[in-house]
Amino acid sequence: MSRVGDRARLEARVARKSFRTASGQSVPVLANLSFALKEGETGALIGPSGCGKSTLMRILAGLDRSFEGSVHVPADGRVGMVFQEPRLLPWRSVEDNVRLAAPNVSEAEVAALFATLGLSEHRTHFPGELSVGLARRTALARAFAVRPTLLLLDEPFVSLDAPLARQLQRDLARLVESRGMITVLVTHDIDEAIALADRIFVLSPRPAHVVDEIEVKAPRAAMSEEERKAVAARIEALWEAG
Repeated sequence: MSRVGDRARLEARVARKSFRTASGQSVPVLANLSFALKEGETGALIGPSGCGKSTLMRILAGLDRSFEGSVHVPADGRVGMVFQEPRLLPWRSVEDNVRLAAPNVSEAEVAALFATLGLSEHRTHFPGELSVGLARRTALARAFAVRPTLLLLDEPFVSLDAPLARQLQRDLARLVESRGMITVLVTHDIDEAIALADRIFVLSPRPAHVVDEIEVKAPRAAMSEEERKAVAARIEALWEAG
């Protein structure tokens, strides 16, 4: 395994990633998987449940180095990550949760982030006082506060109702566009992938590899319903093919 810096590009090549069971059996999770993104691009990883998407995210974040292959990340190595659960410290306020991750963030940056994400009135609130949507907004603010060059989003809108998820998707898209970072999104939602990604990487069942890469034409807001349906049908056909 190697983890090498590149100024404005993410390249992941996982030849093999396995887990060992309690009985000693080796279970392959990822095999011959590779993809790349350049500065300013958002890539969506979409595939069946249990195929290894979250494992891949841990590898990209540098949290799992037990694999065969290499990951080339932006050279300064600033990674922001949003998990499936907000993972906020319950004894810290919204602002403190953000500042703990980014102690050098300026007041102006915090204020701008909170304004964009609708958190300005909740700076002194504690996680137990927040709705699920506000907790997820706080997790996004925390990730952006570190000024990441690589942003990793592991199903950040799961379990949210559709209107709230769409609003957070719009907020996220504005922030990503304004920062020009590389973003990797894990999602099970085809429409979410189409709405947010420049490239969609469709993964196979275990051991997962990329079976197709779909480039989404920008600006996505101008995509016709026919174009959206065509991309969705292509992904669904790949899933049905197994």
